[in-house]
Amino acid sequence: MKKITIAIDGFSSTGKSTLAKALAKKLGYVYIDTGAMYRAVTLFAMRKSFIDTKHFDRDRLVESLDLIELHFEYNPERGFAEIYLNQENVESLIRTLEVSQFVSQIAEVREVRKKLVEQQQNFGKSKGVVMDGRDIGTVVFPDAELKIFMTASPDIRAQRRYDELKEKSENITYEAVYQNVVERDRIDTTREDSPLIKADDAIEVDNSTLTREEQLDIILNLVAQSVK
Repeated sequence: MKKITIAIDGFSSTGKSTLAKALAKKLGYVYIDTGAMYRAVTLFAMRKSFIDTKHFDRDRLVESLDLIELHFEYNPERGFAEIYLNQENVESLIRTLEVSQFVSQIAEVREVRKKLVEQQQNFGKSKGVVMDGRDIGTVVFPDAELKIFMTASPDIRAQRRYDELKEKSENITYEAVYQNVVERDRIDTTREDSPLIKADDAIEVDNSTLTREEQLDIILNLVAQSVK
């Protein structure tokens, strides 16, 4: 069967990564979590004290980009590829609310986006790729055969994220998570470089009331149509 490129964009906490992983596994495709790449750069910036709640030294981050090496390694026990930052597995470290509060600011930096987009495009040269993020269908793979735009109401997205973090025993409140979701939406949709927008040829899927199984079935049908 012919392999295609599948681009999944959308708002934070819409379950893009969960859907993309399941889709890639079902199709035998390679899954690339671009959000993890931006989170890893954010973790690097936090460790170097380039960013915190009081300041953000963009210039020092840009000057240090050559010190950042990212790659993915497949973990058979978890069933997906985990991200490594300078040879360190940071998959769990990048999923905290602390990293989430800064990632949209990091993703605004033009030089960061340029570096990561080039890597993402190299990952997808051979087709048979599922990639999710904010600008996959508009910037990374504008010629992707199938483009999906995921959305859901902010309160539902915040509840999902809150439940996920509570399972990890993080000391957080729903209100803090909701504010983070709203603020990330604002930054993602208003940034100057590659803002979050729905590509003209993308198919919108609102999963506010859909189960994971239902949305996977919907996307699999869209894939079948695209392959034909």
